[in-house]
Amino acid sequence: MTLTWDEAVAKVTGPGQMFELVDAEVRGIEMKVFKNCPPNLGFILTMARGHGDKTFLVYEDERLSFAEVADRCDALANLLVNHYGVKKGDRVAIAMRNYPEWVMSFAAITSIGAISVSMNSWWTEDEMEFALEDSGAKVYICDQQRYEVGAKFCAKHGVGVLAVRADASLPASIDRWEDKVVPGAPHPGGEVHLDDDATILYTSGTTGRPKGAVSTHRAVLSSVMAFSARNQALTAYGRPAPGGDIPTSFILIVPLFHVTGCVPVMLGSFLVGLKLVVMYKWDPDKALELIEREQVTNFIGVPTQAWDLVNSPNYDKYDTSSLRAVGGGGAPAPTSLVSKVANSVKKGSPQLGYGMTETNAFGPGIIGKDYLERPTSTGRAILPMRVEVRGEDGRVLPAGQSGEIWFFGPMLIRGYWNRPEATAETIVDGWLRSGDLGHMDEDGFVYVEDRVKDMILRGGENVYCVEVENAIYEHPAVYEAAVFGVPHERLGEEVAVAIYPKDGVTLTPDDLWSFLDGKIAHFKIPSQVVIINEPLPRNAAGKFLKRELQQQIVKGALVPTSR
Repeated sequence: MTLTWDEAVAKVTGPGQMFELVDAEVRGIEMKVFKNCPPNLGFILTMARGHGDKTFLVYEDERLSFAEVADRCDALANLLVNHYGVKKGDRVAIAMRNYPEWVMSFAAITSIGAISVSMNSWWTEDEMEFALEDSGAKVYICDQQRYEVGAKFCAKHGVGVLAVRADASLPASIDRWEDKVVPGAPHPGGEVHLDDDATILYTSGTTGRPKGAVSTHRAVLSSVMAFSARNQALTAYGRPAPGGDIPTSFILIVPLFHVTGCVPVMLGSFLVGLKLVVMYKWDPDKALELIEREQVTNFIGVPTQAWDLVNSPNYDKYDTSSLRAVGGGGAPAPTSLVSKVANSVKKGSPQLGYGMTETNAFGPGIIGKDYLERPTSTGRAILPMRVEVRGEDGRVLPAGQSGEIWFFGPMLIRGYWNRPEATAETIVDGWLRSGDLGHMDEDGFVYVEDRVKDMILRGGENVYCVEVENAIYEHPAVYEAAVFGVPHERLGEEVAVAIYPKDGVTLTPDDLWSFLDGKIAHFKIPSQVVIINEPLPRNAAGKFLKRELQQQIVKGALVPTSR
């Protein structure tokens, strides 16, 4: 007998099941939680030791077993407590590219009850210093490039520095990973509770500065469990994961400082015992080589990367038969990509997830036949997450009507670090306002239509327009500036700006690009610039008509200069 989706979910989350749900009170809010949720993120080290000599991390020519990673995590945890004096609740920043040491740092930090602060590796010196000061980080674990970005602040404020894979140019006074993290040192232990703070991930801010999204151990672990619960529900529903196989390996192609790379990919692999193949930087042909060599089963990134992979002229030169799922989240996927992946990945299928930093990456998801039948949907959620579409008055709207998408469940952040007003604005009675407009159909499939927030999704990176505008307005020649997104086949959107200069002043796109270089991260700098010799269009409330400017570029009425 075929189960309905609701029946499949009830079966998977019912009494006696691995993903059994029970009622609990979390921060004063009644909700469903996983009965068998691990006690804290330190549990991943226990799990790692159980996987022993099985390969965990593959990076370039390096291969590390679960046991080797666990030993180094123990040693780092010991160092943090006994050398740097890190205590429960202290913040430790991680600022490096996707090295194996990133994974070990996260596990060690959270296992002692400290808070892991993920620093965006593309930040400028100003952005890095802001996050270090805002979080109050006690230690800065960084690679060579990020040392150069954050060194001045650390020296000025007495922040401990542990350098990873650094060359001889670093001062002798700086601690080096290879000298300080010595396997064999015992884990110092620590009492860590499920609702203690575990992570801070910075998101671009609507007021020009990023906000630190704070998650508890329960929130992060609930997200990881929810992903697995959904896979089981799909099987019970009769639409199992492609190929019917259990994943054996992931390829890490997105930054670990992003929630997708950190939670479903890295932590999911850590907890379940999957091989994680780490890329130095994104390159579709290198990814194809690694997929063939390591027999990778799961490819999770942003749609841009899936697009690059299946459109590589060398795609057919490699054996990709191990792949079972290709997709990810972070941005809408063009419908043409859905069919392209379905046709290219012979033993797998496309998939898409709609999550946020604030939901620890979990949200409605769609895969396989459902995705092919509904290529514009982001799928359905599964308990304990609840999703509603609400009108401006906060009331729940019926199926088919558009409104703001709201989320609820134990995987949500508890709030923003030292931002009570931003927290109150985003989280209302335990429900999180996504800032996205959309609707649900009768079967519970979610469709994202637009954004309430003034934000651009560029290749999986959130770019808040006001932050870019604030930087642009520092240029003495700028009188008016409106930043908005314009469609891009590969990136989804790219950043554009329309500028009205001050009277009698000349401003060129090259002038603007030179001015912004180093002020904001490179992906935030507009790649499309339009200089207009009249005031920018506004509505009756005085707000810029950004959609009108966008459409003028799309239709060719305005021709921007491209970088």
